[in-house]
Amino acid sequence: MTRWHVRDYISDDLEAVVRVDAASSTAGEPPLFPLSDTVAALQTLHPAVVATADGEVVGVAVSRVEGERAWILRICMAPAWRNQGLGSDLITALEHRLFAGGVRTVHAVLPEGETGATALHDCGFGARTGLVFFEKSARVTPQAVSLLASLGAELPPGGLWQKVAGMQREKELIERRLVLPLAHPDMAARHGVEPPRAVMLFGPPGTGKSTFAHAIASRLGWPFLELFPARLASEYGLASGLNRRFDEITRLDHVLVLIDEVEEIAGTRSGADATAVGVVNELLKAIVRFRGQDGRLLVCATNDVTTLDSAFLRHGRFDYVLPVGPPDDRARTALWESYLARAGAEADSTVLASASEGFTPADIAHVARTVSQAQFERTFDTGARAHPTTEDYLRTIGETRPTVSAAMAQEFAHQTEKFARV
Repeated sequence: MTRWHVRDYISDDLEAVVRVDAASSTAGEPPLFPLSDTVAALQTLHPAVVATADGEVVGVAVSRVEGERAWILRICMAPAWRNQGLGSDLITALEHRLFAGGVRTVHAVLPEGETGATALHDCGFGARTGLVFFEKSARVTPQAVSLLASLGAELPPGGLWQKVAGMQREKELIERRLVLPLAHPDMAARHGVEPPRAVMLFGPPGTGKSTFAHAIASRLGWPFLELFPARLASEYGLASGLNRRFDEITRLDHVLVLIDEVEEIAGTRSGADATAVGVVNELLKAIVRFRGQDGRLLVCATNDVTTLDSAFLRHGRFDYVLPVGPPDDRARTALWESYLARAGAEADSTVLASASEGFTPADIAHVARTVSQAQFERTFDTGARAHPTTEDYLRTIGETRPTVSAAMAQEFAHQTEKFARV
């Protein structure tokens, strides 16, 4: 077999390089650096070499230089030229060019068993063990950014899920029923699990339904879009606006859509006027279309599930109907601990949790904010750092009327028993 010749890459080689790259892999796993990165490095003249035989490109090694450090993006060989020393020649020629240009360290990351691994070892590259490679891909393409902006969508900051203090029972249910199958659709499919497309959250006001929606989007790394019926009604008419907005949403690869207080547009049609009936019908049709695409989740939230039209909650529209009620003692303790830590307070969280029974997360946040503001003002007035005590919080708890009355709590328990699908 004719011996190869190694030379610098030239722009006329690009088509041949892409062809060799397509035939080279032996690992069955995607490379760390996509082909687009390799092409970009070639077009911006980062060091690269090719091997030719009888006028054909049979091997290539491409790098990207970052200061005194360089990455080998590709080591490719035509199948007939493997195991003959070609990889070692390509790497040696490439590293000569890199070191001559001032590079001090050269890195390469390959899937296990990939073409070029033996050549790297033969050229003196050491394999680092005990490392774990972490990767996260963006859920939003550059093309979708302008559409997201026009729709009023946002990319929630990371870590919102971890910041939902307490509510452990609800978090575990949402994590397992919603987040896991959406984050791991291939694994879900192997077990015959279809990822959810729509979920209804119900519970008294202030219990954190919209907070959970934001946190789910953050956990998945998806854009978050809240639909405001009043805004749609003023711009297009409500039925037409819903239809238009859901059509626009189909152009996004991933998105979590929230409709809060959905009872305002999905109330019972019995006795309703023609306009209200048309809105409910349009929303029901929009949900069916929405469910036809992967990579999206509709979250509807309501304070009173009994006010919704009966057709709205039928199986096939919402995968789950999940109750989000006032936090239990354990959840209230966790909430208090998070606020006390933030305020630098040494108050007793268990005492406060017991005293605030029936309080929603919003109620507890109000008490914590009120006490912190009072301590801030005291510090400003006296010049001495004021530290809130258990008594300060208990006094404010006693002055705060809970959002959820005993009657509301009883009604929520009844709705949970009758409507919940978990």
